[in-house]
Amino acid sequence: MSDSASITRPTRLWDHFRPLHPYLRRYRRQFGIGIVFLLLTNFAGVVSPLIIRAAINALEQGVPDPSRLLVYAGGLLGVALATGFFRFWMRWILIGISRDIEYDLRNNLFSHLLGQSARFYSRWRIGDLMTRATSDITHVRMVLGPGLMYTTNALVMFPLVVALMLWLDWRLTLLVLIPVPLVSFSMRYLGRLIHQYSERIQACFSALTARVQENLAGMRLLRAFAQEEAEQQAFERLNADYLEENRRLIHFQSLLWPTLSVLLGMSFLLVFWLGGRAVLTGRIDIGSFYAFSHFLVMLIWPMIAIGWVVNLFERGAASMARLQALLTAAPEITDRTADAPEIVRGEIEFRNLTFSYNGVPVLSDISLYISAGSTVAIVGPTGSGKSTLTHLLGRLYDAPEGSILLDGRPLTAHRLAALRGAIGYVPQETFLFSETLRENIALGAPDSDEEAVRQAAEIAGLADDIEDFPKKYDTLVGERGITLSGGQKQRTAIARAVLRNPRILILDDALSSVDTYTEERILRRLSSVMRQRTTLLISHRVSTVRHADQIVVLKGGRIVERGTHEELLARGGYYTDLYQKQLLEEELERE
Repeated sequence: MSDSASITRPTRLWDHFRPLHPYLRRYRRQFGIGIVFLLLTNFAGVVSPLIIRAAINALEQGVPDPSRLLVYAGGLLGVALATGFFRFWMRWILIGISRDIEYDLRNNLFSHLLGQSARFYSRWRIGDLMTRATSDITHVRMVLGPGLMYTTNALVMFPLVVALMLWLDWRLTLLVLIPVPLVSFSMRYLGRLIHQYSERIQACFSALTARVQENLAGMRLLRAFAQEEAEQQAFERLNADYLEENRRLIHFQSLLWPTLSVLLGMSFLLVFWLGGRAVLTGRIDIGSFYAFSHFLVMLIWPMIAIGWVVNLFERGAASMARLQALLTAAPEITDRTADAPEIVRGEIEFRNLTFSYNGVPVLSDISLYISAGSTVAIVGPTGSGKSTLTHLLGRLYDAPEGSILLDGRPLTAHRLAALRGAIGYVPQETFLFSETLRENIALGAPDSDEEAVRQAAEIAGLADDIEDFPKKYDTLVGERGITLSGGQKQRTAIARAVLRNPRILILDDALSSVDTYTEERILRRLSSVMRQRTTLLISHRVSTVRHADQIVVLKGGRIVERGTHEELLARGGYYTDLYQKQLLEEELERE
């Protein structure tokens, strides 16, 4: 998805970070304490040059009591210890706040993504989302931690040191500050370029990450079609683009330090030339000249930090803009009522349902009543809209208002958690997580005990297979269940749905990867479960649906036939043709 289509460009750099204000307010007390330690660090830091100034002047005038030198030495030691103590807590608190906000921001982003609809994930690439949830959040955290800390430090240290320099010699101070406007102009110009290239780099990185994620997920397919070399070349092109954009950014970043060095060098040249003459003429003493030079050195880090912080803020602003494109994407499917029934009986009615995907008609004028506790099978050719019905029932997509009723109420009158919690869904494409078999089966019912997991596996016809595994239920299934066969993955998904004890059980072509013998055995075990709940069976096999209370035939998004197995066979329509074709296939297999 293109960033430019979803992001309104703020006019000022800080406008990018306005969405972070709630997070900063949440930690305002800790932030205030951190600022106090920052102030103490700076105040303690400027005391040392003043102590050394007094010591030098005392030595120049001849110290009447040598013990005074111990006082100066003790003062320097105490100031050094105090500065170290204050700096430790300054960094601990302020950098710690940035880590806390990073934690909150990442949790909020993930929670926001969990609430998005299926349509959202058809528009965004997974690799791009991963980049925004990792790399972009890290860049924002760098702004909130080191960025804010060093910016605040520069805002405090610069006027404090300049005030002391003016106190020591105002004429010399005004001269050495001449390069400062040039520093500001240079940072503004280079910062704008850094921001532009930072956005382009993050876009390239997203494309690179998305490509890697897709290739790793589809590695079997790439090898099957011998596309390793082609994908390697495509990856090299993306990697080269990413490298080139980084090189351009480095070019402008590398100009920051030489620019600062030249401008700071001009200030030091003025100090040693004009300040040295002031010492020789007796206008200032040697101690003051040392203190003035030391204060100028103390200005170096704030000025250097400006260049580093500009880079942090520009990259952070680019990343925050990308994150905002996600955080401001309102979920399409939400609860529309707070007063909704928690208990679902399972009575379903499709009432003149018409639905389109992106303007392409998928279902047309579907009217179907399913009584609670009955079993309804849906058959039809590929693309006829069978799976779409189940997606609409679970509100993965929203159907037109009032076109789907559950227990006599529109779907939107039920809370999402209650609605989806009442559905046990076995999709066409089984997805397993890289966890153990037990954890995958208990996904929808994490509090289930071991016996319940075993019973669900037994009903799904998976228990015998699991007993043959070395670690049984503790067997890791690998990425997306790669260590299991297609049939084992489907049966794991069936066990997962059964364990939830749902009021509505949806089997979307859930037995396509098992042989007819295993299918019959699973259906026999499922029969007791199906009698207690509303069941929707979607299949291409007549053997799967023949015992359903009602069979519905979808074709071209419309219901063209409905009835029992025997009634549909007597009509001689699509269902009859499907039945005869499958009988012929079984005979050929037996031969």
